[in-house]
Amino acid sequence: MDFAESLTGHTSAIESVSFDSSEVLVAAGAASGTVKLWDLEEAKIVRTLTGHRSNCISVDFHPFGEFFASGSLDTNLKIWDIRRKGCIHTYKGHTRGVNSIRFTPDGRWVVSGGEDNIVKLWDLTAGKLMHDFKCHEGQIQCIDFHPHEFLLATG
Repeated sequence: MDFAESLTGHTSAIESVSFDSSEVLVAAGAASGTVKLWDLEEAKIVRTLTGHRSNCISVDFHPFGEFFASGSLDTNLKIWDIRRKGCIHTYKGHTRGVNSIRFTPDGRWVVSGGEDNIVKLWDLTAGKLMHDFKCHEGQIQCIDFHPHEFLLATG
C-alpha cells in the first residue's frame, strides 16, 4: 500500500480509526454513526456496519479474534463480529456519549469512558458491567492499558 493512499467511502466526517492486530483491516467510525472496514491490501471497503444513532467517535479492535468495539454519542458501546457482519452485543449504561474505548490486553474486558465523567469496565464473557470508576470531574477523553501490567490510564 502506498504511503499516501486514501481510503474513501464515508459520506460524513470520520471521527475514529483503528487497525486490527494483523494489520489487514482498518475501521473508521463516522459522524453518521456508520463504521466502515477497509481491506488494506486491496484498499477497498469490505464491511459497512450500521447501528449507532449518532457519531461513532471511538473504535478499537479486540487483541485477537474477529471482533471490534465502537463507542458513540448515542451513549452505547457496541461489539461487532466481523465474520457475522453485525453487532453481537450492545452495552448500555452511560448517560451521555461514549468518547473512548479500549479492550484489555488479554481480551477479557472492554473499558469505556464517557461524557458522563465515568469509566466503565465491562466483562465480555458475562456481557455485563463489572465496575464504575467515578474518579474524574470532567469528561473521559482517552483510555489506554499498560501492555504488560494490569494498569489502566484515563484522562
